[in-house]
Amino acid sequence: MNQTKPSIAWGASRSEADLAQDKTVLREQLLAVRKALTGDIRDAACRAIGQHLLNWQTGSKVATLAVYWPIRGEPDLTDAYWQLAQRGVQLALPVVSGPATPLTFAAWAPGQAMMTDAFGVPIPTDLSRLLVPDAIAIPCVGISAQRYRLGYGGGMYDRTLALLPAVQTIGIAFDCARSNFAAAAHDVRLQSLITESGIEADH
Repeated sequence: MNQTKPSIAWGASRSEADLAQDKTVLREQLLAVRKALTGDIRDAACRAIGQHLLNWQTGSKVATLAVYWPIRGEPDLTDAYWQLAQRGVQLALPVVSGPATPLTFAAWAPGQAMMTDAFGVPIPTDLSRLLVPDAIAIPCVGISAQRYRLGYGGGMYDRTLALLPAVQTIGIAFDCARSNFAAAAHDVRLQSLITESGIEADH
């Protein structure tokens, strides 16, 4: 797949307000590029990312993994979720409690009943079992060479990861999400990245 590299570049000396504005522009560009991935190209990329996630789990041996339900053109890894569940991995989905609160993670298995929350995101119907996962697979709108993530701008994962320093973090993205932007003070560097090209991780 051809990689799209947005031409916008940012310097670390820019103010937080300027960085936020720059990221708003970049976010819109990257979402448009991601939305343009269709048909066989998207399907092949999702299959490759899913297989890399399975390979990552084989090596990591994590017992509980927080995943995500794909929205807004995010890589669809639901086939891989079934395989992870068959391996005995306990999956969980993120639950948003409010616009400025950390995420919680509800235990979930493929095939269980789902509902849509107030933000339009599918979540498990049963929210009675919350857990702290061993690792979190985090969808990325953009990802820098240093493995800082650009999300949707709400800061929910940033707030969550700040409270869970021991949890492993895996960014999930298409290669076209690779971009160049300066990290803000609150950004958390991801330990691993999975795209259709493979797995990048700290050693």
